[in-house]
Amino acid sequence: MVGSLLGNHVRRVEDPELLTGRGSYVDDLRIPGTAQAVFVRSPFAHARIGSIDTTEAENAPGVLAVHTAATLGRERVPPFAVVHERVGHPPLADGVVRYVGDPVALVVAETRAQAVDAAELVDVDYDELPVVVDMEAALAPDATLQFPELGTNIAQSVRAVHPEDAGDVLAGADVVVRARIENQRIATAPIEGNAILADPRPDGEVELTAHVATQQPHLARDLLVKFTGLDKERVRVVTPHVGGAFGGKAGISFTHAAVVAAARILGRPVAWSETRSEAMLSMQGRGQVQFAELGLTRDGTIVGLRARNIGDCGAYAGFGGALVVGPTHIMAQGPYEIPAIDYAGIAVMTNTAPMGAFRGAGRPEAAAMLERLLDLAGHELGLAPEEVRRRNLIAKDAFPYTTRTGLLYDSGDYELALTEALRVAGIDGLRAEQLRRREAGEAKQLGIGVSTYVEITGFGGTELGSVRIEPDGSVVVMSGTSAHGQGHATSFSMIVADRLGVPMDSITYVQSDTAAVPTGGGTGGSRSLQLGGSAVAAAARAVREQAVDLAADLLEASPADIEVADDGLRVAGVPTPVRTWRELGAEAAERGVSLRADLDVPQSGATFPFGAHVSVVEVDTETGRVVPIRHVAVDDCGRILNPTIVSGQQHGGIAQGISQALWEQFVYDEAGQPLTSTFADYQMPTSADTMTFEASNTETSTGLNELGAKGIGESGTLGSTPAVQSAVVDALAHLGVRHVDIPCTPDRVWRAVQDARAGRLADPWREPPAAFDALEVERGPADGGVEV
Repeated sequence: MVGSLLGNHVRRVEDPELLTGRGSYVDDLRIPGTAQAVFVRSPFAHARIGSIDTTEAENAPGVLAVHTAATLGRERVPPFAVVHERVGHPPLADGVVRYVGDPVALVVAETRAQAVDAAELVDVDYDELPVVVDMEAALAPDATLQFPELGTNIAQSVRAVHPEDAGDVLAGADVVVRARIENQRIATAPIEGNAILADPRPDGEVELTAHVATQQPHLARDLLVKFTGLDKERVRVVTPHVGGAFGGKAGISFTHAAVVAAARILGRPVAWSETRSEAMLSMQGRGQVQFAELGLTRDGTIVGLRARNIGDCGAYAGFGGALVVGPTHIMAQGPYEIPAIDYAGIAVMTNTAPMGAFRGAGRPEAAAMLERLLDLAGHELGLAPEEVRRRNLIAKDAFPYTTRTGLLYDSGDYELALTEALRVAGIDGLRAEQLRRREAGEAKQLGIGVSTYVEITGFGGTELGSVRIEPDGSVVVMSGTSAHGQGHATSFSMIVADRLGVPMDSITYVQSDTAAVPTGGGTGGSRSLQLGGSAVAAAARAVREQAVDLAADLLEASPADIEVADDGLRVAGVPTPVRTWRELGAEAAERGVSLRADLDVPQSGATFPFGAHVSVVEVDTETGRVVPIRHVAVDDCGRILNPTIVSGQQHGGIAQGISQALWEQFVYDEAGQPLTSTFADYQMPTSADTMTFEASNTETSTGLNELGAKGIGESGTLGSTPAVQSAVVDALAHLGVRHVDIPCTPDRVWRAVQDARAGRLADPWREPPAAFDALEVERGPADGGVEV
């Protein structure tokens, strides 16, 4: 065969359909008889629902139904992840609303315009209740409670010492640096908001077909099964093209369930698509406050880490707040040798939109905490930022490496990535230019930020891979992952083309339909290639073996003598006829057999990509404006199958990470009213605000899957945000500035400069809330680790 496609730049096969406007999204579907749904949402952050008068709305033109909790039911909708067993949300708010935008009624009409008009006629009486917006304030003894019956706003917590007998983890430190670090709430802001079209009309054995914009069709199906009580075989979920997700479309939400319930009552298809305002208000991500301390010896060796972190759940114990208990906790060691860790995390409920995942989901928050502390340590010890990191990076020969929190890092060469990033950036030249500007007293100062990180991806488990040869010789490939921009069709077709020797244009990739693809874990946690791709590779190999056996029979040869050529299968070294894939497919059909394999392929554990980033920014000390001018990323995601796709994921992650560092922040006022709920006031960058990223790779293969691949989809957000924040602080370091919280807005940067020039050097530390004092140390496995 001609050389393998794997490892080469291959154009994405899914893009022409999208670029020419032939792609179909949920909102594009035109199923005859479909009604339109519009939610009536609370204008208050916390209030008791008095009465809901739907009479005028019900009599409005085109209205088919107006629902409240009384008509749609009060049973809680099964969530993507349970954070607190006693907290949940029915399809519509029942009795109390807990954030601005909480849905209290649902109008179903013949057209969307009619539904919008009728929604304005629904009259709801509210009795306002006290509000708590700030996550630290929500921990105060006298804080307003979201659920008074619980007696607390704490949805989940953890306190663990690693190893268990560590005692005071900062004992023996010559220097302790500490900071209160904000990791702000941001909007997921995908191009397409949430959307569903629920069709309750029977179709064979299927009683409910739901077209859903989701990352996980099979999970969405399973949650709808729980909600409706229907058998799994009677619920079908289909996911067409999805306009981005970034963690914001995991499974389904209670709004999806409300539309499904309304459709089943009406007996007609009902569709709903979020407006941009609804998408901004319905869910956000990130949202942590970290009280972190790092102890080091005088030579820069880390002694221990103590962290007291708060995660904001928002309303109804949104699972994003609990990431502080899970991923941020288990990844607290990062890429460094840290002998002892004392970690506590509290997930707290507030009267703000429910929090969910956002690209990286808890891991970027851990990286940002560590990198900020290491910069403070370098400043305190007089060490360059790269030097304090290099002295503590886990050594190449230490892998596989068990962390203090019990994770098994599969493979890595962390110092190589750092060295390469510094080389590409030309660190010495950058520092020389920085010194020149400082000595000249220029208004625009240069800042250089360095970060190193390790990421957890895949998380183990199994995934489906399916390959079959059709009678005409074409190939159908399926996997249980579900793409929403990642390029699954391209990557998986490359794998099959490599394993079978068929051209890529003969391959069709089928996904995101639970009636066609029997099982699947969906897409999230950077799992798709390592799990789904490896499963497809295994299935293709099995089909190849079947084809070899069939060709051997047809050619009257031993299977050991059959080779796969570019035009089919033949006997090696013998001028016998070639059996093409078309002939083999037709022969298999004639014999009543199939050239097909459907395999659930396991991966025994998570993989751990890593990398190093260098950010260069220009800071105007007179205005506080920050302009990123260079960003160098050296990421390692194991074996690279398609550099084009890897580069695209790197660039996307870097852009979002830089945006969090400099611009994006979702803000509420003290009454819980959102202040940044449109793109007019929420600072989303455009291409004009960024620049060309210098993204490259090292390749450290993993042994956990046959491809040697790790994840890359979220890595950019781990490396970029702390590097940019460090660069901003570095630009002001000669003035005495030690810390600026993200986003590093012009106002924050300007105030930091003014305070430094006035001799008001801010201490980035304050003591964590007293609620942490009540947490008891939880005893885990014998080694003090955390079971994942």
